[in-house]
Amino acid sequence: MLRVLSTHLFLNQRLHPGLLELASRSGAQAVEIFAARQHFDYTSREHVRELSEWFKSNPLEVFSMHAPLFPDREMGRAGAPAVNVLHPEKARRIDAMDEIKRALESAEHVPFRHLILHLGERDDGWSPRTIEHAETALEHLGAFARPLGVRLLVENLISEPTTPEHLVTILEMGHLDNIGVCLDLGHAHITVGIVEAISVLNNRIVSLHVHDNHGMKDEHLWPGEGTIKWPEVAEALKSLTAPPAAVLEIAKTLGDTPADLPDRIEKGFERLA
Repeated sequence: MLRVLSTHLFLNQRLHPGLLELASRSGAQAVEIFAARQHFDYTSREHVRELSEWFKSNPLEVFSMHAPLFPDREMGRAGAPAVNVLHPEKARRIDAMDEIKRALESAEHVPFRHLILHLGERDDGWSPRTIEHAETALEHLGAFARPLGVRLLVENLISEPTTPEHLVTILEMGHLDNIGVCLDLGHAHITVGIVEAISVLNNRIVSLHVHDNHGMKDEHLWPGEGTIKWPEVAEALKSLTAPPAAVLEIAKTLGDTPADLPDRIEKGFERLA
């Protein structure tokens, strides 16, 4: 199982080579870059070039990029609308896809293999129109990503359109066999249960977002600090034909010191060993 560290852990900092070196020292074999402009400014040639040069001369890979959730540097706190490809207004859906494409373009210089995509927001409902909007977005973004060598992975959220069953419905109805799934273990724990999610999504699962919570809200805790039963998860994952990548996605606000991080990261990966 490939060990991947999400830079979500450093979301309140500008992503720089020092943070990537910390990830490498902590036992990560690859990273998932979180595309938030205050963290990784995918619209800045200088920032993209800086990271590109570092990856060229270091063994750490870029396994994936998490698509942007907001188009600004304040994560929507200043009033910018969320990036939502399921929004009822066509103009908002087009704006969302344009923002995601800006992030995708960075693959020309920072080669990542997968883009993790959210379909909508927490309060979006499930309807035939939802399916239509999702299929349109996935077809459009998939066509844009393919020449860049990037495969789309949709993520299960805490929302009606992104339950495991509904994700399978979207992919099957759209004949989107080239699109995989990033199974977020924390989100599944709050909703249908992780073992059930693995059973439904099965071999569509390409990567996992690994973090913990107490089954009530999305806390992004270190594995073992919530109520997920990790031995059960590890056993259920053995049913998959190919082991998915384990992407450790921890909140930036837990207060760990830089000196503590390497040990905490390594122990986090060991939960699925």
